[in-house]
Amino acid sequence: MTLTLIDTHAHLYSNKFDNDRQEVVQRAIAAGVVRIYLPNIDSASIHPMLELEAAFPQHCFGMMGLHPTHVLPETYLAELDTVERYLSERPWAGIGETGIDLYWDKSSLPLQQEAFSRHCIWARELRLPLIIHSRCANREAIALVRQHQDGRLRGIFHCFEGTLREALEMIDLGFMLGIGGVLTRPNSPIREVIRKVALQHIVLETDAPYLTPAPYKGRRNESAFITAVAEALAQIKEQPLEEVAQITTQNALKLFDN
Repeated sequence: MTLTLIDTHAHLYSNKFDNDRQEVVQRAIAAGVVRIYLPNIDSASIHPMLELEAAFPQHCFGMMGLHPTHVLPETYLAELDTVERYLSERPWAGIGETGIDLYWDKSSLPLQQEAFSRHCIWARELRLPLIIHSRCANREAIALVRQHQDGRLRGIFHCFEGTLREALEMIDLGFMLGIGGVLTRPNSPIREVIRKVALQHIVLETDAPYLTPAPYKGRRNESAFITAVAEALAQIKEQPLEEVAQITTQNALKLFDN
């Protein structure tokens, strides 16, 4: 049985795939992954991302943004100008990856909030999905989205890890929850949270090469491994795998094709 799946978040342009990138994409296609969305990191990742998109135009779709851990005092304004220039030059699938990350550095929060705000404005103006990274920063990210939400913002809280209350607040703001390899860990607290969230609010992702699902522990993550995420979600929701794949795929298609 081949499922139809969408990986809403993968960094297959990373140098970790330099030796077998074509094969990685082909394995994903063979596993039923019909679309792979590529969130940008910074100006250095734009060219390899565009090369991958050009090599697989029916399967790989670039998004434009500046990752919060790359919001640096000496470069972030120039980086944001580069994002804005690229957004004006061609169509994109989404805005991001953006957001707030307080795991590594709390001192840069004001700069991250400024950068995140600019992404929210672009997403509203261009009516594109906003891809949000909120590591150790759900409260801050939710507050900023709420500040900018005027009915035009939509998108994904990628790599969701949070409480049920936070999940419901994100959904109430018009966002999907991006669920990946963390769900496959038997002791992950998000398993109980996701059990209580309707499938209509969930999309699948890998965040490849990071966050490898439990069945592939110790290996570099790749888009083909999204099947393990779908299987874990089906088990938790006690629903047929085919149904989980169909609903999450339709969720992603609606979000990105809206």
